[in-house]
Order: sequence, then structure tokens, then C-alpha cells
Amino acid sequence: MLGELHPVGGGDSIPLLKPMLTIGRRESSDIVLRFPNVSGNHCELELIDGYWHVRDLNSRNGIKVNGERVNKRRLDPHDKLSVARHHFEIHYDPMSLGATKPALENSERADIFAKSLLESAGLESPPRKDRPSRPPR
Repeated sequence: MLGELHPVGGGDSIPLLKPMLTIGRRESSDIVLRFPNVSGNHCELELIDGYWHVRDLNSRNGIKVNGERVNKRRLDPHDKLSVARHHFEIHYDPMSLGATKPALENSERADIFAKSLLESAGLESPPRKDRPSRPPR
């Protein structure tokens, strides 16, 4: 097993059994969600370099990751995936699936944008807060 989708609010977990899975209302989907607001071919999950990724397949009601509507996105362990209005939490271990580095924590993801690109690359010093700035001449 390559991971599981756990329905938020309860229900049976859905095993992720192969590296490419389709989710939709059609019986031909790998994961069938029999709800009228789920498109026939709603989205697909793909395992890439040890991490699950989701991609919308032009569905009518879209997908969300952690509450944000997306077209495609990497799913880190414990992310919330919404297919139309059906919510799941994904559980898996990237390192056991071939990932070379662990997923960033949510706080680390937010911190990525706290620095300029030059500062992140070590080419610029962070602004100093301990001395007052000089007025322009």
C-alpha cells in the first residue's frame, strides 16, 4: 500500500494501491465517489519522487488542498484534499516511497517567503533592526 485517504469526519479509509489513480463518479475510476457533485473524471493522484500529487481533470466543482482551490499541487502527509465537497486527509510516508528529503512542515513552508531570494541564496544580509536607518540626503 502506498498510502491512504482518510475521510474527514469518519468513514472507511481508501487505500492508495498504485502510483497513478483517478478519482471520479464513473465506475471506471480507480477511486469511485458516487456523489452528483463529483465529476465523472474529477482528478488524478500521482506518486512522483515519493510524494503524492493531485491534478484536477477539468472538473465542474474543483479540488482544494488545505482549503485552497488548486489545479495541481503536491500533497504532503496529513494535507487535506477536498474533491468537490468531500474532504479527505492523506496519510503516507514519503521516505518509504523513495523521497530523498522530508516534506517541509507548514511553518517552514510559510517561512520560505519570509526572505528575499538574494537573502535565501546568501547574497544579501537581512535588514538590521538594532540601528536606526539614516534619513536620505
